[in-house]
Amino acid sequence: MSLHPSLQTYADAWTHSVEAISELVTPLAEGEWNRATPCPGWSVRDVVSHVIGVDCEMLGDPRPIHTLPRDLYHVQTESQRYQEVQVDIRRHHTAPEMVSELEYTVIRRNRHLRNESRDPSTIVRGPRGIEETLEFAMRRRAFDIWAHEQDLRWALGKPGNLDSPGAYVTRDLLLSILPKIVTKDAGAPADSAVVFDVHGPVEFLRTVRVDADGRGTVDGSPSLGPAVTIALDWETYVRLSCGRVTVDAVADRVKSEGDADLASAILSALAVTP
Repeated sequence: MSLHPSLQTYADAWTHSVEAISELVTPLAEGEWNRATPCPGWSVRDVVSHVIGVDCEMLGDPRPIHTLPRDLYHVQTESQRYQEVQVDIRRHHTAPEMVSELEYTVIRRNRHLRNESRDPSTIVRGPRGIEETLEFAMRRRAFDIWAHEQDLRWALGKPGNLDSPGAYVTRDLLLSILPKIVTKDAGAPADSAVVFDVHGPVEFLRTVRVDADGRGTVDGSPSLGPAVTIALDWETYVRLSCGRVTVDAVADRVKSEGDADLASAILSALAVTP
């Protein structure tokens, strides 16, 4: 038995991104590990610590016992506190220590993926003990690590891989939650449509249609009379969706037509990560 075909896409995306991260950080000087990233309160070292910590937990390693300092003002929620433990315990690790642990974790995780024979529907323990399917866990992991690869590229001034395998996993994941964003979060009216026109390395045109009962679906057909059309580039769409920038900060890169209030509500609701 080997990795189920439906999981291979996520394994390949994870491998591509984690190898890119390793290539980015291995040659860094000690001081470069302290550069700020778009993740509030996190440096390059912190992002890499998070990458290592999550993969260690996916390998089944026990979580470290660690009390967080009281002055971490970017940590506000229980989810953030959970994530911060793996980050804070590595804050004083040197560059060679970080590179060594990253390389060792990647080796272990690659071996684990080669031997993974479980069905995609197998229930596994996710963050904070939440139960989820193996397929969902691997999909979210591919998205998360690609997003953090982009965080590191932004911090280090080395753009790239905006159309890598992880980018397409990210696209599909973000598209799957657009109906909820448009209907529940932004409050689009019944019998309306919202068009997203995204251009750049990853391009797509999608319409979220709201039926008479207020339920939303997404498809690739254009709408003749949408309530709102939002056009923006792929990188901006990702950075908004990952909560890395505010709507005001990228206003010059976003164009909208139609109901201005609804467009504003949708753009503000795009962020799906804290």
